[in-house]
Amino acid sequence: LAVSSLTRDSIPVPDYEPNADGIPNTFVPGRNILFLTLAAIYAYQVKAEAVITGVCETDFSGYPDCRDEFVKALNHAVNLGMAKDIRFETPLMWIDKAETWALADYWGQLDLVREETLTCYNGIKGDGCGHCAACNLRANGLNHYLSNKAAVMAAMKQKTGLR
Repeated sequence: LAVSSLTRDSIPVPDYEPNADGIPNTFVPGRNILFLTLAAIYAYQVKAEAVITGVCETDFSGYPDCRDEFVKALNHAVNLGMAKDIRFETPLMWIDKAETWALADYWGQLDLVREETLTCYNGIKGDGCGHCAACNLRANGLNHYLSNKAAVMAAMKQKTGLR
């Protein structure tokens, strides 16, 4: 079930390939279907109105379950299946990684996100392994933000409606 380099030790996580095409072997089929469905079940039980997820279509590495179209379709199916309106909210959907760093900085959480979150496909917190596609995307976004703070912050605010 869900054979991927992220679910099998026998399949190596590839180093970053800037010209790679198609769905990478790091894709875990059904992962966001499962996560969002479980989150919606929990939201139903605690009477929450929304499930918030950090998927992003602007630099999504080719994963079909990070697309806006997918999230909206699953949200519709979950609402039909539960006979309850639970919103799937995707605040990062249309911002890139640099703008995501700007958002963390806007809320005063840049260091926390930088040091305590996990992006690396090899499971290394913070800066990660530095070789996989996820680490490359994260580092490039952070470097772009740090070298263009004012412009990236302005773009993030414009896209999110923050002041």
